[in-house]
Amino acid sequence: MRILVLSQYFWPETFIINDVVRILSEQGHEVTVATGKPNYPDGKVFDGYRAWGAQRERYLNRIDVLRVPLWPRGQGGAKNLVLNYLSFVLAGLLFLPWMLRKREFDAILVFAPSPVTQAIPAILLRWLKKARLALWVQDLWPESLSATGFIKNPQLLKAVGWMVKGIYRYCDTLLVQSRAFVEPVARYADRRKIVYYPNSIDVSSPAGVVPIPEALQAVLDAHFCVVFAGNLGTAQALDTLLQAAVHLRDDPQIRLVLVGSGSRLEWLKAQRHAHSLENLVLPGRFPMEAMSGIFQRSGALLVSLNDEEAFAQTVPSKIQAYLAAGRPIIASINGEGARVVSEAKAGLTSPAEKVLPLVANIRAMKALGEAERIAMGLSGRRYFEANFDMTVQVQLLARHLQTVQPGEAE
Repeated sequence: MRILVLSQYFWPETFIINDVVRILSEQGHEVTVATGKPNYPDGKVFDGYRAWGAQRERYLNRIDVLRVPLWPRGQGGAKNLVLNYLSFVLAGLLFLPWMLRKREFDAILVFAPSPVTQAIPAILLRWLKKARLALWVQDLWPESLSATGFIKNPQLLKAVGWMVKGIYRYCDTLLVQSRAFVEPVARYADRRKIVYYPNSIDVSSPAGVVPIPEALQAVLDAHFCVVFAGNLGTAQALDTLLQAAVHLRDDPQIRLVLVGSGSRLEWLKAQRHAHSLENLVLPGRFPMEAMSGIFQRSGALLVSLNDEEAFAQTVPSKIQAYLAAGRPIIASINGEGARVVSEAKAGLTSPAEKVLPLVANIRAMKALGEAERIAMGLSGRRYFEANFDMTVQVQLLARHLQTVQPGEAE
């Protein structure tokens, strides 16, 4: 099958779509990627790329990647994000029909974490190429815009809802990463188009191992470390994690290690200094190849989200990564994500943004014997293999792309 994957985010940015594309190619499909210039999460265009102008390159020396210009995210703020979102849409509409003019496709897959607007160029390409269009919904719009405080005006949120309804109308299939997404998406789309298709990670990736810096390794080996990995932004309830560190500083053995970067990293550094929190470790961002070593040295892996309905319906992709790592999980989240951790018997859960229950779970996890923690991790790994194995999931994805759902895209 000839597949066009359209995503504002792609390698060398770290997203699961990178492995999905690779495995689709390994399974015999002809895959082309249309994307922007890599700048997530720090907001600066990566070395070797420039913000303006179109570029072409090869991923893994066999997959064509076409890059359109965009406005970098910068250091956050509504203005830069709006320009980032809009620039990708406009550049996609202007550049991609020309860059893809001699290519034919059977299906187009849009990988759609925020913004959902990145699907707009795909709608034009669907019409030009007479291809089936599938949208893999990672974030609920307009709900996530309200939950992060990005848009608060009710009338503007209503207008975004109408835009989302228009986008969904022209998709043949809507793949949703959480079962709890079905009802919210159905408010804007024909329910018959909606298919549950979860996130995963590839545990058989051939990438090499990157060593952990000695300073971080020393912290991980000398303490009971609760490791958070990923974006440090407005949705991750970082205030809750900061307050948890304040409550836990009476235990010299516990460290909260927040691995990653994002719009609130500098705030976290300032708060760590203001509160003299030696137990809050902010080592920065590391390549995916380093994460396995970090995870294996952790006492537990931490996931947190804000107390918002939209986030309660989401399963953060880091949960699949944590399950695959085979380490116990501490989840400060509501809804679907907490359900997965509990159903997998992979760790301890507490309500989102509740500091004292989170602190109690961290202390309880430390108090468990290593054998009990290992058992939790193994249970999580078994659950991952039964529900999220990427090789199986990508085979299923190909079948979804070959089949138009009963709902009628116009």
